[in-house]
Amino acid sequence: MPVSEAPFVALHGVTRRWNGAGGVQGVSLAVPRGAFVSILGPSGCGKSTLLRLLAGLETPQEGRIEIAGRDVTARSPAERGLSMVFQSYALFPHLNVRENILFGMKVRRATRPEREQALARATAMTGLQGLERRKPAELSGGQRQRVALARAVVSGQPLCLMDEPLSNLDAKLRHTVRRDIKALQRRLGLTVIYVTHDQAEAMSLSDHVVLMREGRTEQTGAPETLYHRPATPFVARFIGDPPMALVEGAALGEAGQIGIRIEALERVPEGRADLTARVADAEYLGAETRLLLDHPQAEGLALILPGRVALAPGETVGLHLPEKHRVRFGAQAEAAAARDRGAAAAATRDGREAALPSPSTREDTR
Repeated sequence: MPVSEAPFVALHGVTRRWNGAGGVQGVSLAVPRGAFVSILGPSGCGKSTLLRLLAGLETPQEGRIEIAGRDVTARSPAERGLSMVFQSYALFPHLNVRENILFGMKVRRATRPEREQALARATAMTGLQGLERRKPAELSGGQRQRVALARAVVSGQPLCLMDEPLSNLDAKLRHTVRRDIKALQRRLGLTVIYVTHDQAEAMSLSDHVVLMREGRTEQTGAPETLYHRPATPFVARFIGDPPMALVEGAALGEAGQIGIRIEALERVPEGRADLTARVADAEYLGAETRLLLDHPQAEGLALILPGRVALAPGETVGLHLPEKHRVRFGAQAEAAAARDRGAAAAATRDGREAALPSPSTREDTR
């Protein structure tokens, strides 16, 4: 399905705080129609507040929110043309699967044929055929979340907001339902804004990731951009498992800090090494061994080697940090970040917002 370049959801300098603390401050963003955008960040960063503002469950103190070209800042949730999928499923326990899915359509007084057609389509998409008469208590966690997804499907709304919908599921179910969510989004051409603290969800599902910190956006971009080209040490530490290793530039004869992904590190003889580190521990993972390393001027150093490698704690290894994989943080990076923040502030004053590229046109750098 073609994806329009025009912003479908736009936030202009949105602020919502409580007694001058928490919430979000000065957030501007433009989301194209058909995009899957994840709002990612640690607890308390403002991501759920941002979703509540989009849903109309909170009202901004400053700024403006637009959906499909309409200013919805002061409109109720029912007037915004969106559906929501919650962490807690939000199912009526006394209604069966069929009744939960069709509840909104009955409230809107849709005809019986319309309801039956929508139910058949939604249950087929979500794998709920044969479960229509069961109550929520008779369903597994994954099935309950599929009921919530089916309810969003039959709503017919082009925008779906999801608030940590997988956090109550075990690891295997999370992986399965994650695929279901992405397949539904693609099939229906939905615009999805998805709040999560789980970077694996954000990176695997999203066209774009908005990483938040203390109520502001720290970096916005494609998942591969945040992974390979983090704008700040915070992004480098937050994105990736394990996170990016950070080395003081002085250890490499440079200024500032150097970041590098551990899969880019190479073991070399110590006489030719950029850095010599001490083995702290070794983790055998079957196909590979991960060496956890210590260095007085580095954090997060590790080395991945194929097969089983017998190196005892205390032994030293030489490391080569390929130039093409180095990410530099420091005075120059801080100056660039300050320029970006100034540009964002100017855009907010001018009524513009940070636009995300369309998922159909962005360059894939992976």
